[in-house]
Amino acid sequence: MTNSTPTTAASAKDHRTDDDRLPGLLRLPRPAAAALTAAGAVLGLLSTFLAWTWTAEFPGNLTVYAYPGGLQILTLVGALLTLASLLGGVYGVKGLRWLTPGGAHSPVLLWALGTFATTGFTAVAISVQLGGAANLEPGAYVAVAGTLLALVGALGLGRDVAGDDAEPGAWRRFVGSLKAPAPGAAKETPGWVEILAICASCAIGLYVFAYGIEAEDGPPFIGFLILACFGAPAVGRAGLLRRLSGLAAKHRNVTLTAAFVAALLFPITQSNEAYTNIAVSVLVFATVALGLNMVVGLAGILDLGYVAFLGVGAYTAALVSGSPTSPFGIHVPFWAAVLIGAAVALVFGLVIGFPSLRLHGDYLAIVTLGFGEIFRISMQNLDGDSGPNVTNGPNGVTNIPDLELFGFNFGEEHAFLGFEIGRFANYYLLMLIFTAIVVMIFRRSDNSRIGRAWIAIREDETAARAMGVNAFRLKLMAFALGATLAGMAGTVLAHVEFSVNPESYKFVHSAPPNSAFLLIAVILGGMGTVSGPLIGASLLYLIPAKLQFMADYQLLLFGVALVLLMRFRPEGLIADRRKQLEFHAPPGQDGGGGAPAGEIDVPPGSGGLSKTEA
Repeated sequence: MTNSTPTTAASAKDHRTDDDRLPGLLRLPRPAAAALTAAGAVLGLLSTFLAWTWTAEFPGNLTVYAYPGGLQILTLVGALLTLASLLGGVYGVKGLRWLTPGGAHSPVLLWALGTFATTGFTAVAISVQLGGAANLEPGAYVAVAGTLLALVGALGLGRDVAGDDAEPGAWRRFVGSLKAPAPGAAKETPGWVEILAICASCAIGLYVFAYGIEAEDGPPFIGFLILACFGAPAVGRAGLLRRLSGLAAKHRNVTLTAAFVAALLFPITQSNEAYTNIAVSVLVFATVALGLNMVVGLAGILDLGYVAFLGVGAYTAALVSGSPTSPFGIHVPFWAAVLIGAAVALVFGLVIGFPSLRLHGDYLAIVTLGFGEIFRISMQNLDGDSGPNVTNGPNGVTNIPDLELFGFNFGEEHAFLGFEIGRFANYYLLMLIFTAIVVMIFRRSDNSRIGRAWIAIREDETAARAMGVNAFRLKLMAFALGATLAGMAGTVLAHVEFSVNPESYKFVHSAPPNSAFLLIAVILGGMGTVSGPLIGASLLYLIPAKLQFMADYQLLLFGVALVLLMRFRPEGLIADRRKQLEFHAPPGQDGGGGAPAGEIDVPPGSGGLSKTEA
């Protein structure tokens, strides 16, 4: 496309043509739209230093002047990022251009949308909870007006890429304004700068995750969720995720080490053990989802009863770990319980997989669904009345003792470098090691000859067989390996929750883990990737845990979210290159984001306002 930033008055004609070709939702001159956005962002930022309400009854205490708190912090961050993206991407201010290596206008619009949505939600929540708009202080009105002004200006900035028609409708102009241009050639940066960028990204990710977990239930967490929903695509449209993924691929070992260290430091950022308990459950859920990703994402086996393997490991560990309600009266060391639980899950995977993996498609899915229900009903009936007394039936196995590994009791508090590490922090660190093991196994499998054979089977089993791939043996291997990883995670889950019972292993339930939520986590995050299921599982566990008042509508909301996901991003939140090519046309073909024929793509960073426009 032609350059939209003229430097002389002689280029005014080209400028008008470019404005007509790249309109925003609102027809505003680009300099005026940029000025409106900047003024609104500054106004929204300053409003956070004023009181928004007169009483501290609303969560977060928004009554203090000159000291932002609660939801005001979200508005402050959103307005600051809107202004920074505007200065770097539109005005081209040196030192801020790195914020928008991809799109210049898309991130500004998304940050402005998120900031206005969060601020507007806060004003409405104050009015509803405190009994009317009379409870709003002038600072709240200033915040809403400022963020709305920034949104109006952002809607008039125009689009990053040209649309299919010269005069598209309002909705098409709005959707087009969210598109990012094709990436240009990145400037070569020193290696130490790239490593610092990776470490800083991991630190920011740790802070955002810790902030989300510590946010109070109700309006504070909903406000965080709203800003995050707009902020994540804003970072992607700006090109930062693409740039970061390139750095991560270049410095793979540094990235893995930095991510592990950031996760390792999480417990010391928490002031409440309840939040660390949520993090432990998130890790368990994410680890099991990653194991399912090996079955579904790599081998293409639709397993609807995968949570049963988690139950096999949990029940096995509960029965051999010295629980007083266990009929066996066995107490083996934890390392032995892990091996036994994983081995039993492996055997179950082989027993179920050997006859069922000869089926395909829907028939295989029905068989795995049946296995999951058979496991749950069997555990419920092994109570001494309907069958032998093995699992205590619906009462389950209770009073499972805390782990003790090499003299280290996981149920007691321990001091480490001046920090107190509680019970759930101990289990969090243990589960982090298990997660690292599963990630390593997944990565090794994905990059191996067997992993490539799994992908070939997933894409076209008939073609893979024609090329000499033993599809049945490799699918059985994937099924058994996935079952083993789930059983290993189940051994930790049994000790964390003190008990196991059959109601926790349904196909679908109001709370994870269950087979339906595990499958949704894999699809939501992105099949065949490492980080996708981890992010998907984290979202699916954290959101219900923080929004308990919406439990009655939880399944409905997740259904709506899945429909929207399949419509707008079928490849998942984190998609590999193969999935992106499968669901989206390559650049330059059928609106894939490249420049149309006869036009020239302008490298990112060249779209700043000229001195004449500014």
